Amino acid sequence: MDTEVTLRVDGTTYTLGVDTRTTLLDAMRERLGITSPKKGCDHGQCGACTILLDGWRANSCLALAVAHDGAEIVTAAGLAMDGNLHPMQQAFIEHDAFQCGYCTPGQIVSAVGMLDEVDAGWPSAVTAAGDAEVVLDEAEIRERMSGNLCRCAAYANIVPAIAQVARS
Repeated sequence: MDTEVTLRVDGTTYTLGVDTRTTLLDAMRERLGITSPKKGCDHGQCGACTILLDGWRANSCLALAVAHDGAEIVTAAGLAMDGNLHPMQQAFIEHDAFQCGYCTPGQIVSAVGMLDEVDAGWPSAVTAAGDAEVVLDEAEIRERMSGNLCRCAAYANIVPAIAQVARS
């Protein structure tokens, strides 16, 4: 028996019936045709499925759709506004921060969410205890993005792309 849920994805509201075991990733990809979040490991280890869930980073492969009825979801496709790329999307292009591109939507969404977490004052394992301000150097960015893997190893360009946006 399906349970009805309402999800707002990239500004559009959808109501659909889902099995209680259906993840947000599967609901978006298989039921709604939203393919920006990718299914990589399906275990929350690679970050290819990263979305902003009610404003915060989440692995959509681990989140059950029924647990997020009424949620606001933003994917990489929903970051662009009025036909203009989000600054993070533009930075990834300028820095050639992708190779095959499979992880790129998750990387971009995660980077946007990570910058919001820094703005909110969330510490990381690299941040020194009691630091008044987080310095987004290479080590800090790498730590905060460690949940997003790139099999092509484009990190040498991903980190500078994120740093560019952080500075602006």
